[in-house]
Amino acid sequence: LRMAKYKGDIALGEYKAVMLASLRSLVKDWASLHEVSWSWLWENVERMLKKLMGRPAKQEASLAALLGSLDETSLMTIRREVYARFFALAPAGQDYFKQ
Repeated sequence: LRMAKYKGDIALGEYKAVMLASLRSLVKDWASLHEVSWSWLWENVERMLKKLMGRPAKQEASLAALLGSLDETSLMTIRREVYARFFALAPAGQDYFKQ
């Protein structure tokens, strides 16, 4: 969502180069297999991000319309379900929300 609101060009290729340099310095046993694996992962992430560019604004408008059409009881049910599902998938998230 943050990238969707950014005004300007996003150089995803530059991010790959910076991350590779950072990973090389952080991982002591960095080898060519790591390089190939990270490059493969980032190329797939980059492809998916480019495919989604421009969509969040449209999706945000649709979501706002949907949520605006629901009554308070339905909204509370959705909130409970979202948090229950989130904490089931990422239990460490509970620590963040306890602050």
